[in-house]
Amino acid sequence: MDDLLHVLIERWRDDPGSTYRTWFLWEERLKNFRSIRRGIAQVVEEIEAGTFGNLYKGSSLETIVGSIAEQRQIFKGADHAFLWKPKLRIPDIYESQENQRAFGRLLHHCSCCNTAQEIIAGIETIDRLAIKGLGPAVANLLYFLHPTLMPPFNTAIVNGFNAVTGSKVKLGRWDHYVAMRAGMLRLNQTYRDLLSNDLGAVAGFLFDVGIERFSAPPVGAEGPVRDAWLAELSKMRETAKRFEGSIAADREGDRTHTEVQAWLRDLGLAIGYQVWIAANDRGRIYNGGTLGAGCLDCLPDSIESMPGAESIRLIDVLWLDQDRARVMAAFEVEHTTSIYSGIVRMLDLALSSNLHAADGLFLVAPDTREEEVRTQIRRPAFSRVADLQIRFLPYGELEKHRDAIARFGTGMKGIQAISRVL
Repeated sequence: MDDLLHVLIERWRDDPGSTYRTWFLWEERLKNFRSIRRGIAQVVEEIEAGTFGNLYKGSSLETIVGSIAEQRQIFKGADHAFLWKPKLRIPDIYESQENQRAFGRLLHHCSCCNTAQEIIAGIETIDRLAIKGLGPAVANLLYFLHPTLMPPFNTAIVNGFNAVTGSKVKLGRWDHYVAMRAGMLRLNQTYRDLLSNDLGAVAGFLFDVGIERFSAPPVGAEGPVRDAWLAELSKMRETAKRFEGSIAADREGDRTHTEVQAWLRDLGLAIGYQVWIAANDRGRIYNGGTLGAGCLDCLPDSIESMPGAESIRLIDVLWLDQDRARVMAAFEVEHTTSIYSGIVRMLDLALSSNLHAADGLFLVAPDTREEEVRTQIRRPAFSRVADLQIRFLPYGELEKHRDAIARFGTGMKGIQAISRVL
């Protein structure tokens, strides 16, 4: 079956609708790692301080798990395992302070680990406590801490793994997750030329098999059985049309996000600022050119030396003064996804130094998202944001007034006039 798996993985990589193309290679994916890690640290801090509370709704845990759940289809539903189910009294980390502290210790331990052995030791420790409802769905958090050591976990990935390997991994058991991880590592090593050091790739492959976008090769496939499976694989593009709606919506979101970045780029250049485009977006194509055309190739040393420089480089658009001594405006474009990652990047800029304008932080989103953004900003997880005077810049106002501001505006007055303090 090995050669058939090689064929299948090749087809999966080449398919424009596969998780490899729509999620693993998605520019926004890597931008979320730092913010999720920082969110996990906040959960640990609140648990250790005894301030986490006994509710999932509105908690810092809901914020980060929610941002994971928005990471395209592969993580859809990642928050279900953490939702409080009162009739079942699970997951029992809201009513039991002891279990909550054990959960915090696991996250803290894994945040500080450098090896798989250390992480697995932490998993075995929490598993021995048999906390009701706290199973391997937690591995989705561990993946964002250690993407080369721990794979994500959900029903579809389990189904795909069982279909490809003939295993009988069960949901909800940590020992089965650890066994599946070992099997995924073997798959990853065998087909390393097609996969990645980041275990998200092999997880994405198994996910697509698990949702039956691709069918696994039959065990012991020879002769007519083998030929029939290869013929079925050739028709897979057509049978995958039922997935095209969500994929098209995701791509439209990417296009709009890039378009708004281009508006802000052109406006900043027109009124005399130096412009920085997020490091992983600079090569995106827009109107026949790259998004980073005419913009800075690198940030000034004063910013690159900041503690949060890795995160600041990923802010969607920065406007700097001509001397590149000060960030005059920072823009995070939030088309459909959670504002969490963008807020964390702005916090890194705002709290790392005084090299930014106090009233130059903007969340840019569709007009219809204003109340949603305001609601998110009021969450306890964003308690440090209130003093930053972050402003909401709606798409409609930007589109309507950007040409006039570019032609007649100077400085920040125009962009501030069409935005609103949150």
